[in-house]
Amino acid sequence: MNATLTSTLRVYDDTSPSTPLVDTTDRAEIARHLNAAGVRFEQWEASVPLAADADQESILAAYAADVQRLKDECGYTTADVLRLAKGTPNTAPMRAKFLDEHSHSEDEVRFFVEGSGAFYLRIQGKVYVTVCTRGDLIGVPAGTTHWFDMGPDPEFTAIRLFVTPDGWVANFTGDDIASRFPRYE
Repeated sequence: MNATLTSTLRVYDDTSPSTPLVDTTDRAEIARHLNAAGVRFEQWEASVPLAADADQESILAAYAADVQRLKDECGYTTADVLRLAKGTPNTAPMRAKFLDEHSHSEDEVRFFVEGSGAFYLRIQGKVYVTVCTRGDLIGVPAGTTHWFDMGPDPEFTAIRLFVTPDGWVANFTGDDIASRFPRYE
């Protein structure tokens, strides 16, 4: 996995994707802006090296204490792992699935153990483009309109937490706003 990736936050007026109002790679500043918008953003220690063939059980076991703490704090009942290696075939349909603006009836919580992905959050007339990398935990509150871009050749491992996995179904808004913002390349 690429260790040189940097977490980034760019905030735009939702009608003007050309010039960011905020552009930072400082994780404390990212947390400050996102927390003020009601989005949880934390830096966790992603220090456990994972074998290339590590399965879901071994990844969850490596981070069991942190996952349990969040379950206890927020009422999440289940966790799973989404892991995509660079060069995985047929990822384009997976990428496309969440490139349109949508919301969920429960929180969308991701802890990035490896790699990166970009969350685009539309909140009160602004779009928060948040590139999450190794060690970032993001919690998008239920009902928040957003989209997710894993990039054209995704490479990441993320632990996902749920109250109920069926509450995580995407409710698409039908708005084309995502097409007006740059993709995560």
